[in-house]
This record gives sequence, structure tokens and C-alpha cells, in this order.
Amino acid sequence: QVQLAESGGGLVQPGGSLRLSCVASGSSIMVNVMGWYRQALGKQRELVASITVGGHTNYAGSVSGRFTISRDNAKNTVYLQMSDLKPEDTAVYYCNADVATMTIAYLEVWGQGTLVTVSS
Repeated sequence: QVQLAESGGGLVQPGGSLRLSCVASGSSIMVNVMGWYRQALGKQRELVASITVGGHTNYAGSVSGRFTISRDNAKNTVYLQMSDLKPEDTAVYYCNADVATMTIAYLEVWGQGTLVTVSS
């Protein structure tokens, strides 16, 4: 069974910073693309950023220049460094990964979500 465990959410003032982490775990897994999505109240889930095994990154326009995604392949971990946070960044942030196992060539896995609240 493959699981994603997120951490690092919380309450932060506008202009502040937070760092989210997500660890993928499971037996004999190969983690391919990893990413972060978010869902604000009453809105659809949207891609925030993604990163390939080779380090190629992709960002939503609304966070480009403020958020940085990175990963540690040896630890199957992805990070999202968020800076200059705005109230509109308030959302539940979900970790996402494309994973291969010994018996499954492709599996999309989601974390349980971590709440980020930007408010004074």
C-alpha cells in the first residue's frame, strides 16, 4: 500500500512563509512526478506546483515567484516552500504523486490534505 503523509500546514499572517512536506511510503515503490494541489472553500481543486524526478518544475501562475517546489528523491519527499503568502492562498493543500510498484505500473496517490490559513 502506498501512502502520502503531509505536514507543515497552519496559520500564518499575510506576507509570511510556510513550508509543507510530503513523504511517500510503501514497499518497493518508484515515485515519479510529485506535486501539490490546493482546494479553497467552494472552489475546485487546482494544481499549485509539480516536479519530475529530474527536477523539472511547473507552477500555477498565481504562485510563480512566491512558491518553490523541491524534492529529495532518496527520501521520496517533496517540499513546498511558500513565501509572501496572501489570504487567497488559504486552502487545503494536497500532496499528489505518480507511483509505480512491483505489481502496478502506474498509480496516482493523494495525501489527506493539510490546511493553510493566511489571515491577520
